Amino acid sequence: MEQTVQRLSEQNSLINMCHMRWRGEPLPSDDDVKRIITLCRRLIFPGFFGDSEVSRYNIVYHVGLACEELQRLLTNQIMAGLCFRVSCGEELDLYEIEREASRKAEEFIKSLPDLRVMLSADVKATFLGDPAAESTEEVIFCYPGIKATCNYRIAHKLVELGVPVIPRMISEQAHGETGIDIHPGAVIGHSFTIDHGTGVVVGATAIIGNNVKLYQGVTLGARSFATDEGGNPIKGIPRHPIIGDNVVIYSNATVLGRITIGKNATIGGNLWVTEDVAEGEKLVQARPDNILRFKQ
Repeated sequence: MEQTVQRLSEQNSLINMCHMRWRGEPLPSDDDVKRIITLCRRLIFPGFFGDSEVSRYNIVYHVGLACEELQRLLTNQIMAGLCFRVSCGEELDLYEIEREASRKAEEFIKSLPDLRVMLSADVKATFLGDPAAESTEEVIFCYPGIKATCNYRIAHKLVELGVPVIPRMISEQAHGETGIDIHPGAVIGHSFTIDHGTGVVVGATAIIGNNVKLYQGVTLGARSFATDEGGNPIKGIPRHPIIGDNVVIYSNATVLGRITIGKNATIGGNLWVTEDVAEGEKLVQARPDNILRFKQ
């Protein structure tokens, strides 16, 4: 046992895990990130997540408590993420990193009212687009698409603020909770709807317009990867689709590559799309070997 402990503790075996608090830097915490998401959901949708006793008479009290806890947790986790910007072996100025993390946490909290506006539009679009939905409250409580979109919008704001790692943790927690995988780097407009949702994948460089609706199993993915001399994918190249306003993509459709789906287009279910789709065009599969295109 002693020999095993020694082998597991050898630094040479941890070569790919160099950020290990060797110099006192913090590491991200799954539990704290989950708590951050819970607090954000409580602040965006008061009473729906967490304390259900929130009312018009005590909302300021509850919001104040949640904001204070969120500021503390978010600062710590952003600080942990910012430490990953420093290459292994370089000196860390933990005091300055903490100050930067605090500023970013404050800026994020200031954005919560705007995130509420965006998510309220997502909720309304989901309610209006689903005849089975009986109220917007039901959509907030029950629909996995809204939970995944909420995580995405929180994570995307952190991406905009230049926070590493933590946004991916937030999106992957939504992935585990809902089966919906939205990369926080994707850009998504207002009134976004995911119907049912299981198996939806949205890649890192995807751009989605306003009032877009995706059904379960839809993939907005990359067709191929440019590689460097060593055969490794080159990072940062736009490789996912651009989806125009008012587009509907039905279940299990796969849209690949840096192609454009024009405004008001419709993609039928179970299609494999690798070429541009014109504005207003509708793709449906008449037979397994024949895809029909026509204007709506």
